Amino acid sequence: MMDAVFFGAVVVQVLTSALCFPNGAPTSACVDMMPRHGGTLPQPNPAPYTIQPSNTTFQTGTPITVVIKGPDYGGVLLEARSGSDTNAIGTWQTPPTNTKFLACSGNQQGAITHANINIKNNSTLYTWIPPATAKSVFFMATVAQQRTVFWVNVKSPTLTQSGGGTSLDVNSSAERIATPVLMLLVVLLANVQCFAASQ
Repeated sequence: MMDAVFFGAVVVQVLTSALCFPNGAPTSACVDMMPRHGGTLPQPNPAPYTIQPSNTTFQTGTPITVVIKGPDYGGVLLEARSGSDTNAIGTWQTPPTNTKFLACSGNQQGAITHANINIKNNSTLYTWIPPATAKSVFFMATVAQQRTVFWVNVKSPTLTQSGGGTSLDVNSSAERIATPVLMLLVVLLANVQCFAASQ
């Protein structure tokens, strides 16, 4: 009798997991990033996961690689955001194995989610292209180990746009170098003229 009860419980758990979005997060999760798992609450933070971008700065159109570090996971929803805005920004490139695009904020490639509950891990690389409009960005994720064990608001450090003010620094450096060089040339020419006049 107990074996039958145990077997029934396992079947129910498997069926429930299969019915609660095993093929990816719904678009309704784009803003709050909460899985729709029938009332299951997220695990308390801090999460055992960190989001590690390949750089601390970004340039428009230059790819940034993102890794979710931590234990193996099956479910994911990953977006890039800016400031307090909940819109997903930028464009994700070809999703890694076992993941797919999710249309968020009117952008068909605005987010990445799981395509199945197969394992993703530290070697799963996500590639994101920054937009022209953002000055700073961060990555936000919901990561699920299983249907009832997941964390929301897993956040990366903030990345800032690079390239600003470089030309001013270069020009200032050039001026600082050019001024003493010109003075040296003037002194040398004066010495040459004096030497020629004395001959």
